Amino acid sequence: MTARRGLFVAPFDALADPRVIGDLAARAEAAGWEGFFLWDHLQYRDGVTDIADVWTCCAVVAMRTSRLLLGPMVTPLARRRPQVLARQAASLAQLSSGRFVLGLGLGDDWVREFSAYGDEESPRVRGAMLDDGLTVLTALLSGEPVDHEGPHFAARGVQHRPAARVPIWLAGRFPNAVPLRRAARHDGFFVIGLDGPDDVSAVLADLAAQSPRDGFEVVIDLRTEQDHAPWLDSGATWVLTRIGPFDLDLAEVERFIDAGPS
Repeated sequence: MTARRGLFVAPFDALADPRVIGDLAARAEAAGWEGFFLWDHLQYRDGVTDIADVWTCCAVVAMRTSRLLLGPMVTPLARRRPQVLARQAASLAQLSSGRFVLGLGLGDDWVREFSAYGDEESPRVRGAMLDDGLTVLTALLSGEPVDHEGPHFAARGVQHRPAARVPIWLAGRFPNAVPLRRAARHDGFFVIGLDGPDDVSAVLADLAAQSPRDGFEVVIDLRTEQDHAPWLDSGATWVLTRIGPFDLDLAEVERFIDAGPS
């Protein structure tokens, strides 16, 4: 089955304006793209100065489109409060009429997005926070009463309404086993660090051993200059084209999006 096509957009510099992101999303939908996913960063490497808030951008995309899947790709749960994230995700699911996808991951500190703000620097601890936070988040999204006392997060005798069906895609670097096993318990795996289309077969084999749920998504991203053709029938269900992060010329981005997936 040929993969669905989406965009993986860094809302940086020329694109660091929710109004611009909304315009691009509307153009993407008109051009036949099926997904519009946004990087979630507080800061980035030298060469990037302006960054837009991903949640504001997601709300704008939801309002400017009617068919595109949308969401952050990915949010490090260790720097979020899962109860607040649950409210945000449920509201965006409602605003988008069920088109919101929540991409989550461990996050990196290579540009000091954790340490610069006094957040957790240890990847091992962030992994434990991700697992504990997922327990709270998914329970709250269910709309059922929640009573959780975990090592990092608590939800004591609470209930969030309205309930929301929010697909959760977990990110992880190939061929690390822990992120794959974590993703298999949810709705999708955003695989980072693949060398070639054959690597997708290895991912699929490892996932099969974990018995993921029906409709599980395997998501990859490629640069604009890469040959997408070999990847489209690799077994991945989504192929995202990366827009950014550097030298974002708005007119160039618009031309690329308007050309549609090819």
